Amino acid sequence: MRTVPSSQTPQTALVTGASSGIGLELAMLLAASGHNLVLVARDAAALQRVAVSARAMGVTAHVLPLDLATPGAVEELMSALAGDAATSQIDILINNAGYALYGSFLETDPADEARMLHLNIVTLTALTKRLLPGMVARGHGRVLNLASTAAFLPGPRMAVYFATKAYVLSFSEALAEELRASGSGVTVTVLCPGPTATGFQRRAGLGASRLFGGGTADAKQVAQAGFNAMMKGQVVVVPGLTNRLLLGGSRLIPRVVLRRITRRLLAPK
Repeated sequence: MRTVPSSQTPQTALVTGASSGIGLELAMLLAASGHNLVLVARDAAALQRVAVSARAMGVTAHVLPLDLATPGAVEELMSALAGDAATSQIDILINNAGYALYGSFLETDPADEARMLHLNIVTLTALTKRLLPGMVARGHGRVLNLASTAAFLPGPRMAVYFATKAYVLSFSEALAEELRASGSGVTVTVLCPGPTATGFQRRAGLGASRLFGGGTADAKQVAQAGFNAMMKGQVVVVPGLTNRLLLGGSRLIPRVVLRRITRRLLAPK
C-alpha cells in the first residue's frame, strides 16, 4: 500500500560526495528545507563540518566516511543504513560522487580509469538499484543524478569521463520514463552543469586545459537549479542560459566538426 509523506514527517536524503562542491551545497539546501541527511564521502573531517552546519538548521545528519570508488563500498553503505532505524528509509537519493581524468586515452592510468568507471557508473547504478524499490513500495521518492554538459558531447582527452556522463544521462532519462509510465510516484532528475567552480577541475588536472578559461558557474547556483528541478520532478536540467544555447547549437553542427571543437577546448593551453 502506498503512503503519501506527511508535510510534518521529515524525509531523509542520502547525498554522496557531500563533503564539498555541488554535493555540499545540495546537502545544505536539503537541510534548509527540513530533510534529515545521510552524508557520504571519503573525507571524514569535511563531512563532520557539513553535518555540524546541517544540524544547526534543526535536522539530523549522519556521517558515513566511505570511498565509493572501491568494490564492496555500496554493500558497506547499505549495511550501515539498515543498522540504524533513523537511516533505514531513504526518501531522496543524490548520486553526486564522481571524478574525472584528464589526458590522452593512451596515456591515462588504467587503474585510475577503473576506479572512475566504478564510481561514476557502477556505484551510481548500484545505489539506485538498492534504494529505488523502497521508494516505489512507499509510492514516493526522488533521485537526483549528477551528469554534465559532457554527457551531450564527445570528449577527446577525457574520452572515458565524457562517456560515463553520457551513461548517467541516458540511464536517468530511461529510468525516469519507466517510473512515470508505471505511476510509481518516484521521479528521477539528471543535473547537467557546465564547468563549475569546485575542486573538481583541480583534482582532474583540468587547470591545464582551455575548457575552464572562459569562466565557471557557481556551485551554489548549480545546486539550486538541480534542487529546484528535482523538487518539481523535472527530468533533465542544464543550468545556465549559455550552456543551454551552446548545447542547442551543438545539435546543428556536424559531428566531425563538434569532435574537433571539443578537442581544442580540452587541449592544453
